[in-house]
Amino acid sequence: MKQKKNPRRPAAALSVPDAIEENIRPYGIAEKLRSLRLRRSMGLAQLAAHTGLSPAMLSRLENGRLVPTLPTLVRIAIVFNVGLDYFFTDPRRRHVVAVSRKHERRRFPADPKASVVPWDFESLDFRAQERRLHGFLAHFHALPVSKSASHYHQGVELLYLIEGELELTIGAETVRLAPGDAVYFDAIQKHSYRSLVSGSCTAVVVTTGAPA
Repeated sequence: MKQKKNPRRPAAALSVPDAIEENIRPYGIAEKLRSLRLRRSMGLAQLAAHTGLSPAMLSRLENGRLVPTLPTLVRIAIVFNVGLDYFFTDPRRRHVVAVSRKHERRRFPADPKASVVPWDFESLDFRAQERRLHGFLAHFHALPVSKSASHYHQGVELLYLIEGELELTIGAETVRLAPGDAVYFDAIQKHSYRSLVSGSCTAVVVTTGAPA
């Protein structure tokens, strides 16, 4: 009687880690991670401060040298106000309609390392992919002029004040805005915001280019 041969493992069979990497590669998670960070003009060290992950680990994730775990993706997703589905959506599919629910949004300080934070923000378009603009709900704080840090970015910016009174300095010019006022400007000029009221000072901010 002939003995049955044991089934052989195919020569091209992948190990479990390799199989996992092969299956998630089409989703382009590394590219999506890097894109999220760069759109916010955020460095690896700054993202590390937000997430509690090391800059070295974040670099390996963005370069595809490390397969992210779900808890790791959740930490990063929270920072950028995206759902886990963002990472596992086929990039060939495009969302035409992206709804951002109020209860889904998270509020973040403009600079988590600063001792005095001039404003907090909520992303209004975090559900959208391949965004051509960036929308925020900004909450400005009353600060001394000396503590009002300026910044700049590519593109243009449109700000519509909902409530409060806001002082906006753009280059050498300073303007004051009341509820219902709006301002559009070239965001490559250094600009800063300062609330002139002790209560709420809130605006919708839309930018092109890098986020504000």
